[in-house]
Amino acid sequence: MLVADPAAPRADGREPVDVAVGVLIDTDGRFLLTSRPPGKVYAGYWEFPGGKVEHGESVEQALRRELREELGITIDAARPWHETLVDYPHALVRLHFCQVFAWHGAFEMREGQAMAWQTLPVQVRPVLPGTVPVLGWFAAERGFSGATHAAVTPDH
Repeated sequence: MLVADPAAPRADGREPVDVAVGVLIDTDGRFLLTSRPPGKVYAGYWEFPGGKVEHGESVEQALRRELREELGITIDAARPWHETLVDYPHALVRLHFCQVFAWHGAFEMREGQAMAWQTLPVQVRPVLPGTVPVLGWFAAERGFSGATHAAVTPDH
C-alpha cells in the first residue's frame, strides 16, 4: 500500500476512484471510526465512514448520501480537510477527507458494521491503511506524540 501525492500523474494508467470520507468529530474532540462490513475487502478493518463519489455528485453530496445510507444520519456542513491517494492491491483510491462537526438522527449501523468513538492513540484494530494518514494529521494538529494506533499483527 502506497500513499502518494493525489495530484501526481499516474504512470501505470490506472484512474483513481474518488471516495468521500467523513471525519465526524464530537463536542469532546473524539472521532468516529467504523468497521468495514462483512463481505467487503478489508472486512473488519477500522476506517472513517464514507464511499464512492458517483458520476455527477460533488464530494459533499456523496458524503451526505453515503452517511445516510450507511449510518442513518444527516450531516450539516462538511468541511474539506485533506486529500490523499492510496494504492491498494484491489484499487487506486483518491480519498477526500471532510470534517463534520454536526449531524442529526440516531446512528444505525445499516451494513452490519460496528462503530467506536476514538481519541489518540486509537484503541480499535486493525486500522485500514488509508486511515493511518488521518491519525497522523490529528496528532500534528493536537500536539500528540507517540504511536497513533496499534500496528497490524499477523493474526489480522
